[in-house]
Amino acid sequence: MKHKMFFSALIVLTVSLLTAGSALAENRAGAFTLSPMAGGYLFEGDQNIEHKNRLNFGLGLGYNITENWGVEAVFNYIDSAKQKTAAGNNEFDGFLYRLEALYHFLPENALVPYIAVGGGTLDLNPEMGHHDDTYGASYGVGVKYFVSESVALRLDARHFIGFDQSVDEGHSTNNNLLYTGGLTFLIGGHKAPPAPRDSDGDGVTDDLDRCPSTPKGIAVDASGCPIDSDGDGVPDYLDKCPDTPKGVAVNSMGCEQDSDGDGVVDSKDKCPGTPKGVAVDASGCPLDSDGDGVADHLDKCPNTPKGAPVDINGCPLDSDGDGVYDYLDKCPGTPKGVTVDEKGCPISFTLQVEFDFNKADVRPIYHNNLKEAADFIRKYPAQQILVAGHTDSRGADKYNQELSQRRAENVRKYLIGKFGISADKLVAKGYGETQPIATNDTDAGRQKNRRVEVICCTVIPK
Repeated sequence: MKHKMFFSALIVLTVSLLTAGSALAENRAGAFTLSPMAGGYLFEGDQNIEHKNRLNFGLGLGYNITENWGVEAVFNYIDSAKQKTAAGNNEFDGFLYRLEALYHFLPENALVPYIAVGGGTLDLNPEMGHHDDTYGASYGVGVKYFVSESVALRLDARHFIGFDQSVDEGHSTNNNLLYTGGLTFLIGGHKAPPAPRDSDGDGVTDDLDRCPSTPKGIAVDASGCPIDSDGDGVPDYLDKCPDTPKGVAVNSMGCEQDSDGDGVVDSKDKCPGTPKGVAVDASGCPLDSDGDGVADHLDKCPNTPKGAPVDINGCPLDSDGDGVYDYLDKCPGTPKGVTVDEKGCPISFTLQVEFDFNKADVRPIYHNNLKEAADFIRKYPAQQILVAGHTDSRGADKYNQELSQRRAENVRKYLIGKFGISADKLVAKGYGETQPIATNDTDAGRQKNRRVEVICCTVIPK
């Protein structure tokens, strides 16, 4: 139970460390500290002490060597308790004397967490007349919250480890927990310098303010001078023409001339620098009669239909390079080299030639079909035609791959030899049993899978 409470205190103090905020108060170097405290003292379970959680009162006297490091001597009085011994119950008071070194984190903040390490003596003073002194080490954590420059609220948790218990207690160490809350008063020390003054109330301190007489309510930059958003030399609160383009000459009100002479002053000119003599609209931008985003004086295709995407010259785009403008292209993104019709869509022709089981010879019943394929290729010349061979699933994978390649090669040779199709247009590729178009569980399905496909027009897979 004691350890759970101790670790709970650690968690609380860790959260305090992570959420600490800034304040003018701080842990001053050179200051003496006086800390009245009160809390509880938990005895080890096997010390035979009734009501182990006892009330305690403490007083600490310390000195801050630096903002981070300090030392503190603490006296704690532990309220009377009873201890069971062989001779009976002894009633006693406890006195704990500690000397600790403290290290403070974030000493310039209002919330200052710290850790403590030290040692001391626990004196249990039975009424029977003898003292039971225990020497030990202490360590723990704490946090101070400064409510003013010299007063802070304080929470502490310490683990006291006693090393010299009597032999008849059956062990050599006891682990006790001390937890307290109280106040810390700082006396003397080096106080934080006074806050810098801001005479004109613009949010920039006098030592950094390059424009110390800025009128009230005027937005200023980091140097305390009125903001000049458009950089024309006239501050915003006097500028009658904000958003003046950089570098344009202006008058005392911040308004510029018509630099490009297009009839629109620079403060309203959305297109400064328009060439002389070019017709412009009310915003000073060159006219774009066909609305394609290219001004008339640069447009090489001035009558482009509305909404058609164009290049820098104002001419319709042909993104896929198939010879059909994008706004007319019904099949955008056609691969390079694919033959298309007037709508930009690929022209396709697929012929399937089936084969007998374990055969690669072209069956005569497909000669007329292959003639149709040759006629189509002549009418719509393409860069390459795919001749794809396939098998059913019977047989080894390697053998089926070789058989499908032979089937594709035989169809390719037939088209070249019989119809004079250019050899470089026909690419034979075997796919084995990897691309069935029907089930391989029936004779009819396997027959359909024993095939060669003449596919025009397509991009040949690598």
